[in-house]
Amino acid sequence: MEERLQKIIARAGFSSRRGAEELIRQGKVAIDGKVVTEMGLQVDPALHRIECNGSLVTQEEKKVYILLNKPTGYLSTLSDPQGRPIVTDLIDGVPARVFPVGRLDFDTEGALILSNDGEFSQQVLHPSFEINKTYVAVVSGNPDRKKIAALENGIELEGRRTWPARIKVISASSRQSTLKIVIHEGRKRQVRKMFAAVGHRVLALERVAYGGLELGDLPRGRYRFLSRKDLDLIFSGKNPLYRD
Repeated sequence: MEERLQKIIARAGFSSRRGAEELIRQGKVAIDGKVVTEMGLQVDPALHRIECNGSLVTQEEKKVYILLNKPTGYLSTLSDPQGRPIVTDLIDGVPARVFPVGRLDFDTEGALILSNDGEFSQQVLHPSFEINKTYVAVVSGNPDRKKIAALENGIELEGRRTWPARIKVISASSRQSTLKIVIHEGRKRQVRKMFAAVGHRVLALERVAYGGLELGDLPRGRYRFLSRKDLDLIFSGKNPLYRD
């Protein structure tokens, strides 16, 4: 049965569907030995040989879901031309080719999911599914109630308004404050840009939860496989923001 080429690539675990589109644009996908760059191409994987980055695209790979506690100093990519450390350097003994579900900035640490399930990745990342991501940020100074309210209601960032956020002050002083922030968008460096927009630089940032799935006591630089119960927590809508 024919399907969109990017959907086939994503389901086979090479990337998310959006990432598969980029692989096609870059000329890294071939059908029956011929490179294709056309978007939306319909292909029957049972009748054609599909290759991505020189590897055969198959549909039988077992789905794998991993939670990594990412340290700072690692890129959330599968390769880096500059030779910097990447998150998959931290994954040993995984019997599948996994990719990051979204990103954490080079200087941000904490919860990062990796998987070979493109459809799952699409659901976690797409704003329409409203999967909450919870962060703990240490910021310069002490944001007042007016600034926090502005961030919670949404502010203009690079020509687009952010979706409402939820913020809880954990501790505060004139020098620096620690806050817990919940958003469901995934713009690049969004939390840092939000606080910079109201005059408070982020000094340290950690993602601590996806939906109701919390990082917990997983050591920095280590990972664990996720169970079905864990995956259900991601989509449960539960959130640890106001938990004591």
